[in-house]
Amino acid sequence: MTIAESEPSRRGKLANCAIVCGLLAIMACGEGNVYAPPPPPRVTVSQPERQPVADYLEFTGNTAAIDTVQLKARVQGYLEKILFKDGDMVKKGQLLFIIQQNTYQDQLEQAEAQILQQKANYDHAVIETARYTRLVQQKAAAQTDLDNWRFQRDAYRAGLKNAQAAEKLAKLNLDYTEIRAPFDGRMGRHLVDEGNLVGAGEFTVLAAINRIDPLYAYFTMNERDLYSVVGRTGIPPAQAQNINIPLYLGLVNETGYPHQGHLDFAAISLTPTTGTLSLRGIFPNPDGKMLPGSFARLRILIVGSQKTSLVIPEVAIGYDQLGSYVLVVGDHNIVERRSVKLGPRVDSRRVVQEGLTGEEWVIVEGQLDAIPGRPVTPVRQAPEPKKTEATAPANPKKDAP
Repeated sequence: MTIAESEPSRRGKLANCAIVCGLLAIMACGEGNVYAPPPPPRVTVSQPERQPVADYLEFTGNTAAIDTVQLKARVQGYLEKILFKDGDMVKKGQLLFIIQQNTYQDQLEQAEAQILQQKANYDHAVIETARYTRLVQQKAAAQTDLDNWRFQRDAYRAGLKNAQAAEKLAKLNLDYTEIRAPFDGRMGRHLVDEGNLVGAGEFTVLAAINRIDPLYAYFTMNERDLYSVVGRTGIPPAQAQNINIPLYLGLVNETGYPHQGHLDFAAISLTPTTGTLSLRGIFPNPDGKMLPGSFARLRILIVGSQKTSLVIPEVAIGYDQLGSYVLVVGDHNIVERRSVKLGPRVDSRRVVQEGLTGEEWVIVEGQLDAIPGRPVTPVRQAPEPKKTEATAPANPKKDAP
């Protein structure tokens, strides 16, 4: 007697058969899949360039206004008007403050009236002196009368000069009630508000004004650097400001040294305790971007130091415990590490003093994918004017253009 199989049991047997058949089919296919390694990573390469480069020295310093003036009240009175806003750029001669004027206007009128009175007295004394001179000659008057009129004439002449001097002082005091800008510059904040009494017993400071175009930059240089900068010129260091040495400046928020000026002043002696010399540069500042008191990075040219050097992009340089290095593509496109001795920066490039001959192909992009001892696929960096890429030769070291 045959017992019929259940439906779940039949399905399980069919599944097992399918698995066995699949394994047999795989075993019957012969060899399995072969591993194919990925292609070498692509990197961008370029050769070092030769260009004239001058040596520079770098310093830090601070900017300063070329002129700073405190505007003071030179006469006593109430401050009537303030005619500028704090921080305004003003022109030479622009009216800034007005101090109470009516008192000084009245004093000027009194001085003018005193002049008229003294002049009238003097003219009368001159006439009487001439008349009594004739009378004395005619023996019609006493000599004492003539002497008296001569005395009065001289006294009135002195009084007239005194009145004229008083008039000038009155005009000067009236002029002092108007305070004007002594030069083109930038105003600070006002220190006294309108309505306050100023100039009472002292010269009250009302505000300050700075001339910021051009602008000074002060820095110090040690003795060794000083002679390296000016030594090739044959000019004594004390006359360094007469060489017109170019000077370059950059602020903390700027890349490089975008502001160009020149050396303007050198101190008359070195500081004995530090062995440094105080120097000053002067820089145009027409737009007022640079403010007095700012931290400044300065770079000065070593006169007569220009020579042809190898330069590479700054991005191609790496640093590790052994120092600075670059990665180059050698024979059979194998990456090599080259230790280099670096020189000064030239814009976005860096001078290489030792470690390269100029024929190497230096990796400038893709350094993270380039491992020394392993191959890469080099691609030449396009020349800057064309902005196109050309594939590097299989052996860039030997086939360099």
